[in-house]
Amino acid sequence: MDVRKRRRLEAAGWTVGSAADFLGLSDEEIALVEMKIALSARVKTWRTRAHMTQAALAKRLKSSQSRVAKIEAGDPTVSLDLLVLASLATGALPR
Repeated sequence: MDVRKRRRLEAAGWTVGSAADFLGLSDEEIALVEMKIALSARVKTWRTRAHMTQAALAKRLKSSQSRVAKIEAGDPTVSLDLLVLASLATGALPR
């Protein structure tokens, strides 16, 4: 956030914080959310590097193209298991 905007909001009595502050997330919950977001972004990178369409990845996962789009968008309904399976299906190594 712009520093000037933050100062204006605070001067008007608003409290400025992060989503984690607002939601009251623990350090572990913050780490989990950050890991899922990072993995979602990597799935798209790995898929495009493999010259694979969302439909092709969906076929490998025995899922749908729309589900792959949700994986790549970081949809909160996507499980960590599915993120890992999608990563491996793109050719990512377990390490």
